[in-house]
Amino acid sequence: MSAVYRNAAPPPIPWLSEGFFDFWSTRVHPLWTLRRPLARLLARHQASADAVTLELQPNRHFRGMQAGQHINLGVELDGRLTTRSYSPAALENGRLAVTVKRIAGGKLSQYLCEHAAVGEVFALGQAFGEMLLPAVLPPKLVMLAAGSGITPLRALLRQLDVQGMPGPVDLVYWARQREQLCFVDEFKAIAGRHPAFRLHLAVTGEGAARVGSYALGSLGDLAPAHVLACGPGGFVDAARSRLQARVAHFDSEAFSAPQLAEVGQGSVQIQLLRTGRTLSVPRGVALLPALEAAGIQPASGCRMGICNTCVCGKTSGITRHTLTGEYISEPSVPLKLCVSSASTDLTLEL
Repeated sequence: MSAVYRNAAPPPIPWLSEGFFDFWSTRVHPLWTLRRPLARLLARHQASADAVTLELQPNRHFRGMQAGQHINLGVELDGRLTTRSYSPAALENGRLAVTVKRIAGGKLSQYLCEHAAVGEVFALGQAFGEMLLPAVLPPKLVMLAAGSGITPLRALLRQLDVQGMPGPVDLVYWARQREQLCFVDEFKAIAGRHPAFRLHLAVTGEGAARVGSYALGSLGDLAPAHVLACGPGGFVDAARSRLQARVAHFDSEAFSAPQLAEVGQGSVQIQLLRTGRTLSVPRGVALLPALEAAGIQPASGCRMGICNTCVCGKTSGITRHTLTGEYISEPSVPLKLCVSSASTDLTLEL
């Protein structure tokens, strides 16, 4: 009887290298690899005026995910693997639905929205992230979303839908224009099935207030609420400033890393131990884009301090965390390049 392999390669011959094995096995089946997780694009459809949903089939090396988590998706563009993080919804058939919002100047987002073809295979990272439903659901759950921040909250709502919406949930979803809203029909269907779920659409281009002045009193008593806020850094900061002291729990994920004003001006020197290069970079600028501007291409993923793809060693110097403002002077510590700026000369293991 012949063996059957479902998105997985046949057992390798022991003396073959992984790279050699993957090179030939993917020519038999595009998802057959020894260890590498990959995903194949099977379908795509327009999610909004500026977003596309991609339906992906992962191979057996993808270990699965919890609702609200992220994955890194990688595509080779101009001879280099370009990776970004997205929050997919796990479908009943084992596939992943990844919604990508087109970003002006975003190399990967524009490629995925405009050019990615059905049948194409992408590099796939294992799931990460802590934007999950609490183990014990709170008396009231409030979700605040703007822009791409809707994608992890959509996954959580799908989970709550399957569970029968066990408690009251409010989703307030902001967008500049109505045509930029994603998944509205899906959310309205969930609301139709579960009276405990209420959907609030805040279209600022039609006069709706931003999160800093929105009439949150319309959501009822917020004191016992667990708030989940996802969106751009400024949106999350405004929500935190307004709500953190008023609710039982406040959790957030920012999809952009705000830059804090650096004390002092000028530039610093960065010595790269592995390449032997020394670079001059400005203070207050996150190290990842500063290195990329100098032609250095470290591995990267989420670019917001969550996935740890860009972590490298720092052997000397002082850095500043761009999200918290904390200064870190200890040597020999892992450094997240995407959310760290140089305050003094640095030595990095790059």
